[in-house]
Amino acid sequence: MRIPALTLAAALAAAAPALADDIETREAAGSVAEVMDRIEAAVTGAGATVFARVDHGGGAESVEMELADSQLLIFGNPQLGTPVMQEDILAGLYLPLKILVYADADGQTWIAYEEVDETFEDLDVARDLEALGKMEGALAKFAEAGAGG
Repeated sequence: MRIPALTLAAALAAAAPALADDIETREAAGSVAEVMDRIEAAVTGAGATVFARVDHGGGAESVEMELADSQLLIFGNPQLGTPVMQEDILAGLYLPLKILVYADADGQTWIAYEEVDETFEDLDVARDLEALGKMEGALAKFAEAGAGG
């Protein structure tokens, strides 16, 4: 079945506020690289493993396209991720955790991450699982460290 473009656009527009409600954001002081450096230092300082630092803006530039400066940090700790995956192996589709740092059109730097309870909402994971609370706390702590001031 084909969905008319206008119908699809309206549906996506209606869903956008709901999607944004699942994302935590906070302003940050400094450039995207400076903020991400602070977050990465907090992550490694907490004993978590950084798996990748993706430079979305640099990737776009490498193919002569424009994109706001943005970087994604992918990190995790098996002590937190394993219990979640033991509850539902499909949690591996959402792990490791991620934090995005980006610059908006006005040059303000922002930190964003998905709320943990929303990340695993559609899976068979107990909402009171201790690891979920620890993940949410860690994301908030890392965002705070990155925000600087």
